[in-house]
Amino acid sequence: MPTATTRADRHDAAAWYRQPVLWLGAAIFAASLAGCVWMIVLGARHADAPVDAPHAVFGVPAASHSSPGAAR
Repeated sequence: MPTATTRADRHDAAAWYRQPVLWLGAAIFAASLAGCVWMIVLGARHADAPVDAPHAVFGVPAASHSSPGAAR
């Protein structure tokens, strides 16, 4: 004779927090978000060195308006 399971028992077994693939997805999402924040922090700490080029490279000016070499 099979044991009778209640509807509450079946609902608890299928709860979202018991699904390992959801935890894996949440962990990957959190890691990628932390990586994005880390790259932003690194970019803010280390400024780009201006390129010493006589002309625009790929359409980008060699000096910006705020760089010391812009006032020529």
